[in-house]
Amino acid sequence: MDRKSIIVLVVCFALLMLWGPLSSRVFPPVPVPPGSVPPPTEAGQAQTGRDPGESGTPLVRGEPTASITAPSSPAERWERPRSTEQTVELDTDEARYEFTSYGGALRQVELKDYPAEIKCRDKRGTNGVGFAILNQHAPLPALALFGGAALEDSTPFDLKRIDQGLRAEKVLTNGLRIVKEFVPSTNHQMLVSLRIENLTNTPVALPELELTLGTSVPGELKEQPRFLGVQYFNGAKPRLVNDAWFANHLMGCGCLPGTPRPEFRSEGVSNIVWASVPNRFFTLITAPETPAYQLVARKTQLDWPEADDLGRKRPVGYEASLIYPPAVIPAGGNVEHRLTLYAGPKEYNALAQLGKSQDLAMNFTSIFGWFAKALLLSMNGVHALGLSYGLTIIVITVIIKTLFWPLTQASTRSMKRMQALQPQMKEIQTKYKDDPRKMNMKLMEFMKQNRVSPLGGCLPMLLQIPVFIGFYQMLQSAVELRGAGFLWACDLSQPDTIATVFGFPINPLPLIMGATQLWQMRMTPPSPGMDPTQQKMMQYMPLMFIVILYSFPAGLALYWTVQNLLSILQMKLTKNITAGDIAAGAAGPGAPAPHLRKRGPKRR
Repeated sequence: MDRKSIIVLVVCFALLMLWGPLSSRVFPPVPVPPGSVPPPTEAGQAQTGRDPGESGTPLVRGEPTASITAPSSPAERWERPRSTEQTVELDTDEARYEFTSYGGALRQVELKDYPAEIKCRDKRGTNGVGFAILNQHAPLPALALFGGAALEDSTPFDLKRIDQGLRAEKVLTNGLRIVKEFVPSTNHQMLVSLRIENLTNTPVALPELELTLGTSVPGELKEQPRFLGVQYFNGAKPRLVNDAWFANHLMGCGCLPGTPRPEFRSEGVSNIVWASVPNRFFTLITAPETPAYQLVARKTQLDWPEADDLGRKRPVGYEASLIYPPAVIPAGGNVEHRLTLYAGPKEYNALAQLGKSQDLAMNFTSIFGWFAKALLLSMNGVHALGLSYGLTIIVITVIIKTLFWPLTQASTRSMKRMQALQPQMKEIQTKYKDDPRKMNMKLMEFMKQNRVSPLGGCLPMLLQIPVFIGFYQMLQSAVELRGAGFLWACDLSQPDTIATVFGFPINPLPLIMGATQLWQMRMTPPSPGMDPTQQKMMQYMPLMFIVILYSFPAGLALYWTVQNLLSILQMKLTKNITAGDIAAGAAGPGAPAPHLRKRGPKRR
């Protein structure tokens, strides 16, 4: 490979790393106005023949439609009560639930066991400020009910404490009474019942109802938006609706803008087993007693004044609602819906106990999800023995390396045999250089005769890729590592930044990882037939990994560093293989390989 090719590769790599910022400048994202999406225009109303306040406005069902008219959300059409807001708090050992009379719903949940933010270098010596809060800065409270003019009036709910819980109640002008009861339970759960009673002597027709489930809100301003969205389980498989769906980029490429989708509506009916509005480490999961009719999701602007104070762009959230079909309540009758709300951490063991496959909210559903789940359970099992999570990662890495040790050992021996057979292979390449087809055939025959394979060195690396991706996927949502320290890293779920120089973070673990990988690459025998320039490029390939992994969680860099050190140790031990051992392994049936016979003492 000549110098020009190397320059081209370097430029391509630089463009790859800078493509995201460049595309954001060339194609800036369209700002989302407050209240999610604009209301329908007069033309759109005339076309549908419906009032924009009715929930029967056409919605996007799983895929975008040709109409550019965006349906209105409850936050836009809801007239907030003018009377003084009443708030009531319910305290448990795990959380503090704050309810509001505006909608008779759950405004936010404070998780008492989890700090709002991990302060790595807090001068006061504390490890966090305040509690982690769910549904904070959301435009709508969770479990608010909407249903057009029949249910949406400006009358506030009356909040009253009952045995072990809270009741929200109000009577509408049309003779309907809405009663909600909230009873906290164990394992971050709350039992919820919603009842609509007909107090009149005639049947009352209800339109399509929309019950809000809360909003997916970042845990903190610096949290990446890729962790946000609306997730639901339809009894067959979970699905995550996030910014990629709403942005609707052409061919799925972020650099090709498409027509944004205003609203998502689930496919099928009566199949919503549960729905959640998560962030990276925490989630609100609502599970109806019987599967709900459908689910609707929208992208919405969050009311986050702190972002304005810091000069940052206000983040967006994703609100979700359960849809119930139209119904008729007979005179003196009622309609009731029961739900179980989970408001807590994305902790696998806690979610697995909920009973309706809520553990799928961990998002371990990809091809590598099995590895992520196994690694998480293994990490928790080792940690239960009394080790810190940093030492736990090291122990798991040693166990994984031990399991792969025989395969890696055989691979290293094969590479050494290939290196020892280089002179004979060079002779074959020189002899048949004018006939590439015959040269390749002779090389394959020669390697088969000497029981070596050019793929022997790649197999262990290929087998470790699922483990590496599983570790990465597990670390994205493992709340156990949030705030877990090791050496200078105070939070293994975040980069191990120890200082910032001219705005650039100094993260030691990725640098140490890159150094160990450089050391490992220099010890690795070169592949047969590889150009010297290519060999040098492969030796410096770890520099690319430093750039890629520099801002990844410290726990991932710790795993990769320990894995590199163990590989170096194995290479050191493999170097003790004598030339006779290599010759015996490389020899064909009945005869040792040329130039590798063990020489006895010279006769005088």
